[in-house]
Amino acid sequence: MKKLKGYAGKILHIDLNNMTHHVLPTEDYYEWGGGHGFGAKLFWDLCEDIEAVIDGRDPRNVITIAGSPFSGTNVPSAGGRCEVTNVSVGLIPRNRFTRSNFGGHFSSMMKHAGWDAITITGKAPYPVYIDVRNHHVMIRDASHLWGKDTHETQQFIQENVAKIDVAAGWNAQLDGNDIGRTTQKASVLAIGPAGENQAALGCLIHGAGNAAGQGGNGAVFGSKNLKAISFIGTGSVDIADPAALVKARFKTREFYAVDVDKSTNFTYNGLSAGPAAITFSQMPTEHRASSCHGCVNGCKQRNAIGYGNEVTCQTSVWYLGAVRSYKFGGDAKLSLHNRSIDLTADSLYAGDLANRLGINTYAIMALIPWMQKLHAKGKLGVGKKIDSNLPYEILGSREFADKFCHAIATGTDIGAHFLDGVVPGVQALGHGADVDNGTLDYPYYGMPEHGYDTRAELEWGYATLMTDRDMNDHALNWIYWTVNLAKLSGIDLPIPAKEMATCFVEKMAPYIKPDEVSAMDYASHNMYSEVLARQVQWVNHYGRFWKNSALMCDFRWPDCVNLQREDLRGATGNDEVGEHVWWNAVTGEDISYVDGIERGRRILNLDNAIWVLEGRHRDDAKFADYIYDKKLTYSKLPTFLWPATNEAGEWDYRDMLGRSHCREGVETWKSHYYRAEGWDPDTGWPTRALLESMNMKEVADRLEQVGKLGKEG
Repeated sequence: MKKLKGYAGKILHIDLNNMTHHVLPTEDYYEWGGGHGFGAKLFWDLCEDIEAVIDGRDPRNVITIAGSPFSGTNVPSAGGRCEVTNVSVGLIPRNRFTRSNFGGHFSSMMKHAGWDAITITGKAPYPVYIDVRNHHVMIRDASHLWGKDTHETQQFIQENVAKIDVAAGWNAQLDGNDIGRTTQKASVLAIGPAGENQAALGCLIHGAGNAAGQGGNGAVFGSKNLKAISFIGTGSVDIADPAALVKARFKTREFYAVDVDKSTNFTYNGLSAGPAAITFSQMPTEHRASSCHGCVNGCKQRNAIGYGNEVTCQTSVWYLGAVRSYKFGGDAKLSLHNRSIDLTADSLYAGDLANRLGINTYAIMALIPWMQKLHAKGKLGVGKKIDSNLPYEILGSREFADKFCHAIATGTDIGAHFLDGVVPGVQALGHGADVDNGTLDYPYYGMPEHGYDTRAELEWGYATLMTDRDMNDHALNWIYWTVNLAKLSGIDLPIPAKEMATCFVEKMAPYIKPDEVSAMDYASHNMYSEVLARQVQWVNHYGRFWKNSALMCDFRWPDCVNLQREDLRGATGNDEVGEHVWWNAVTGEDISYVDGIERGRRILNLDNAIWVLEGRHRDDAKFADYIYDKKLTYSKLPTFLWPATNEAGEWDYRDMLGRSHCREGVETWKSHYYRAEGWDPDTGWPTRALLESMNMKEVADRLEQVGKLGKEG
């Protein structure tokens, strides 16, 4: 394969067992793209005993943090994303190889330092951090950093790496050797006390609030005695065709990007969305936008109040309901954008606190109302059935947030029960029924509901069942926010339901034909259809390459519907500004949009082979009981409108509230999906013919050795 542009050319392998480092040539991994593809193949190559690593805290676990050819470039909303892969901590029925993703500037600085990825094996004999300054790699003692929060850790390392010359503004950086100067600070990825204590709820933090948390990534760092990784570099990115890159950027700006002079561009994400912080509480009056490297949006913020910087999306509201109840009583009503700065300040304080301690806020959000109920019933508190010294009578205050978050991070008091995850902890406390009946909204694999219940938003749950974690892929979720916010606001949508469905299916090559509009029909009579299985196949394969490996931002890509255009057709797949145009301009390859999706298919099949070695079987892929036994009655917007037909075949936006899943129906859908992928429908395992058709004979051989190849035909 020819040498490609966009790559730095080196992957850094850190062996903590021996406190050494090695260089792996990136060209050996070109076919996997970057990001998740790199992580999956590196795990396959470096994990000594995949079948035996049943907990992410095992020293044999391999954790990889990878960029892509887009890292450090100005490809719209793709220059700053970073993928993390490792065996998880805290999932059920077993831990498995999984992924997370974060933004900021880490992957771009890693590229500028001359590296495409870093992969870590083994366990250090004492706390360490990895300090990379261009080609200089050092494993440093971090004993003095153990116990510090993520912000303190990053600031210490940045000051150690580069002393700022205030007069000139240039950092007299690196280690005194003549290997360059820069105006930039080191980019650092760190854990806080939650990761140090190997809590399943521990996450990785870069900057003020860029987090990778689902899957217990922080616990993996902690188990390896790894406090942080720092990169600083003075290099650049070699682009194959800079003119093509600039041309595509200008065309995107002219024909697809938001027109700030128009007030009609009402949309949630995609390229036509306006620049705005993604928060669910009113922002402080004095704040400014912040963005990842190369982003066209700026969905984060920095606040004059001095905290809550880069607290976005769910992290901005994990404690908001408790704050509301504490300040105004349990019956208080709260809009998405409450105008009370008191609520905002306290909510941002709680988000900032979680980021500093390195806590996954998705995992703890559902615990708050659960604890409130138990305390109200006299089952939780000092000397109660669940003994806890936390001041539950002031739950919703900053004081309680401090005590609760520190308990979670240190594994003390109530936090001791959740070191191995929320669902295992709840079950150990004798409250497993609260998961089964939906009191705790954890519908799949011991992970919390993302906010898009699969009883309404079908693809979210289906794609999760077929992979490894809450999929956190907003490819189709644009519909939920755009349609339901318009309904809530009394705004007429400029696009009818059938046209909306058509815009999406036109982008779903090669699995959906442009006239198969039923692939976007979310009606109850279509919930378990074969065409819906192929739709989810597209979601998974598009995501595995274009989002998780090429690292295009989930909030901007795919761009299926674009309200800036009269024809409403987005940039995705377009031969002037589509995903493949950027890839070819940067790397010098000549691939099509569909070629990228085929690469995603191959990456997903390597993932599935790893999961099968870990013990995965079709029987594992099921929802919690309440998804089948209870009808959905709640949406935060408050409708759950999706494109759907009635029995007469008439399209409209119809409310999906009031329905549940059927166990037999889900099993039927799973069989459709397994057949679409070419997997054995009895087990969910890949076949030799399938793997060899994708040049993965060695993977098939490994599965055959342990008797886990799927049946042909």
